[in-house]
Amino acid sequence: MAKYKLVLLRHGEGAWNKENRFCSWVDQKLSSDGIKEARNGGKHLKALGFEFDLVFTSVLRRSIQTAWLVLEEMGQEWVPIQSSWRLNERHYGALIGLNRAEMALNHGEEQVRIWRRSYDVTPPPITESHPYYEEIYNDRRYKCSDVSQDNLPKAESLKDVLDRLLPYWNEKIVPELKSGKMILISAHGNSSRALLKHVEGISDEDIINVTIPTGVPILLELDENLRALGPHQFLGDQEAIQAAIKRVEDQGKVKSEK
Repeated sequence: MAKYKLVLLRHGEGAWNKENRFCSWVDQKLSSDGIKEARNGGKHLKALGFEFDLVFTSVLRRSIQTAWLVLEEMGQEWVPIQSSWRLNERHYGALIGLNRAEMALNHGEEQVRIWRRSYDVTPPPITESHPYYEEIYNDRRYKCSDVSQDNLPKAESLKDVLDRLLPYWNEKIVPELKSGKMILISAHGNSSRALLKHVEGISDEDIINVTIPTGVPILLELDENLRALGPHQFLGDQEAIQAAIKRVEDQGKVKSEK
């Protein structure tokens, strides 16, 4: 019997998801399909009878917008939302803005898979000459974060994401779970993977095989030590979810000529 439950959700498809580009900390809105995904996620959670007491998001608007749409569909717009950069997507450094399929063509599919999915490989860091450097590091939202802008990452492995996420999980989210609140975390592909690795005890080697589609709610059932009682459960049409997972995995492959 689960002591605690929470729902984890990767945001709906963003504009750069559709373009197959490394989005990372660039602040993209949801695409029209992403809006539909978020609304569908909310409808499904409502049909299953979920009632949330608190929502956590990153400071990126695709994460926040997804939470808004989910709560609207559930008729729970009043539920409080807390946002932190510690739930942000992984910082992809110099890869930000690049097309994954083109990267696979230039560097090989396996190298792109390692950059995207491995645990402790960090991509090349972003530099001041990068076209999105100023947009990210001059953004006002990071002036009020809990670390100085000089200490914000310039590139991250999944291990780095987990390292910066864990203090927030332990200090902010866990106490709310233990108080009996039902929590929704609207985050990103890699911040979600990092959290799953932690609560499910996924090995450094096996995490490369964990893929999370956009807009699909994930139910986590946890014991008294906040460890998963079993594998995470994708909520929704399982056939459609598997097709969505394959689409995410195929993003890092060379496009075949039609």
